[in-house]
Parts: sequence; structure tokens; C-alpha cells
Amino acid sequence: MNNKVFGDELEKRTRKFAMSIIALSGSIPNTVENHVIKNQITKSGTSIGANYREANRARSKADFINRIKICESEANETIYWLEIISDLNLLEEERIQLILKEAHELIAIFTSIGKKLKGKT
Repeated sequence: MNNKVFGDELEKRTRKFAMSIIALSGSIPNTVENHVIKNQITKSGTSIGANYREANRARSKADFINRIKICESEANETIYWLEIISDLNLLEEERIQLILKEAHELIAIFTSIGKKLKGKT
């Protein structure tokens, strides 16, 4: 798979992930306390794909690397909120685990991209 195809597929994958986060957030019971959790996971979970899309349109290699690091950071934050949701038993554990697995895979991908690019500087 060439870089263009890989990039397009990862954009689709991160967009699908964002939609799953939005759906998950919408399923969390509406309470004052949960509002913070819903807002934070929605922001971090959707930011991954938005930043990856921006990375693919970066003006420089440094800008690309910075955006990839942001993707990695946002995926890590999303995992944190998924763990909070799990610990509070706000949703079905199986549903959380499926999304958590994808978040870990996304971190691995962005970490790999970052390491490959860092080695080429």
C-alpha cells in the first residue's frame, strides 16, 4: 500500500472512530457530572481524525510531525476517558472495550509514523 492509499484509509478509519465516539457519548446518561465526561471524550475522540486530516495537508515535515504527535496525544486522552467511563460503569463493558481496542491501535499507528519520520530527520 502506498502512502497516499494508506493516508486515505487512515483518514476514513479515524472518521469512523470519531463517529463511534460521538455515538458512545450520546449513550452516556445525562447528568451534570457526566456532562464533563461526554464533552471531553467527544472533543478528544473527534480531534484525532481532524488533526490527522490536517497532518496530510501539512505545509512542512515539521508541521506533519507535530500534527501526528497531537493525534497520538488525543488518542491517549480518549483512552483515559474510556477508562473513566468503564470504571464508573456508565456503559456496557463490551462496547467500551471495542472502542478502547481501536484507540490503542490508533496510538500504535501514530507512534509508528512518528518514529519512522523522526528517524528520517
